[in-house]
Amino acid sequence: MLILTTVLTTGALTLTACGSRDDKDSGGSSGSGNTTVTIGVDAPLTGQNSATGLGIKYGVQIAIDEANAKKTVPGVTFKLKALDDKAQPATGQQNATQLVADKTVVAAVGPLNSGVATSMQQVFSSANMVEISPANTAPELTQGKNWQSGSKTRPFKTYFRTATTDALQGGFAAQYAHDSLKKKKAYVVDDKQTYGAGLAKLFKQNFVKDGGKVIGEDHVNTGDKDFSTLVTKIKNSGADMLYYGGQYDEAQLITKQLKDVGANIPLMGGDGMFSDTYIKTAGKESEGDLATSVGVPLDTVAAAKDFISTYKSKGYPGDYSTYGGYSYDAATAIIKGLGTIVKDGKLPSDARSQLVGAVQNTDFQGIAGPVKFDQYGDTTNKQLTVYKVSGGKWIAAKSGTFNAS
Repeated sequence: MLILTTVLTTGALTLTACGSRDDKDSGGSSGSGNTTVTIGVDAPLTGQNSATGLGIKYGVQIAIDEANAKKTVPGVTFKLKALDDKAQPATGQQNATQLVADKTVVAAVGPLNSGVATSMQQVFSSANMVEISPANTAPELTQGKNWQSGSKTRPFKTYFRTATTDALQGGFAAQYAHDSLKKKKAYVVDDKQTYGAGLAKLFKQNFVKDGGKVIGEDHVNTGDKDFSTLVTKIKNSGADMLYYGGQYDEAQLITKQLKDVGANIPLMGGDGMFSDTYIKTAGKESEGDLATSVGVPLDTVAAAKDFISTYKSKGYPGDYSTYGGYSYDAATAIIKGLGTIVKDGKLPSDARSQLVGAVQNTDFQGIAGPVKFDQYGDTTNKQLTVYKVSGGKWIAAKSGTFNAS
């Protein structure tokens, strides 16, 4: 009831609910406007998944700093409010409530984890506040729980994402494993979370459809460290690959322990394990492992050159390569959307709800690709890439799209 009351109250905020009059610069940026507007960020900034979470935070920070320096929205100074959800749904919901209660916050970027997003969507929706995730890939977040049966219904008009979904990623990974790697027998493991379990299920379905065989399945808990029983089962199964649905925190330990028992087969996963931290922790045992991720390699995109240079020169922590570009583009969509509704440096009394429509009509070339949303709030950018660990680095093996029909 406390959460609901807060949401309903903040959902009816007037002019002061979305911006505060302030002639001073804020957030360390170089803006000179007299209306301060806050863009919220929710991501795991400490603990599990924090490397990718920090990449999200600082991707938004760079977009904000640039908007202030260029005075993208005349009369408006942007600042960042980043909250740590620790990859926990309950904490994410509390953060969402805190963001909508802040009178200066007009929209939020995040979260990283699909399971966390499930707990946040209703809070933002009740406040008519835009939420754009640069990382969530669970299809049901935008297309409803019955999306696989073809009955797609958008649950929340306030929710958008710049990352494509597991409906494509799982099939893309399975196709590459079967057709390019020539793998025939896969062992499939997931972490029981919304993202991991969903991705593993889609990989399994498509791998079998392509002619492969799943000869074993298992589950782990997030936070587990000892996988000795699991890796022994995988070794004895005769599998020629392991597919893992989950984050890098567990995957980096599983692959290390798998190789230690003499099972020299590749571990493949999704964008949740596509992090330099994975390689640093797993060491040489990660050689030959694979991960799919959304989009194309950021360092191959000319439009991202300045972003990468800024991220590095600022010494920001975390991994920008996974979702940094998508978080920058998400923040840019919010900033551009505000530019269409701000008049003479002033926000309308219903700025939050107007911004929902403005973001829905987004259409520009971002640093990670085109930024445009379909009727479900999904990105129209369907590019995916398979990466392979080679020489201690993630090297792009194949980029393309996948037809899920």
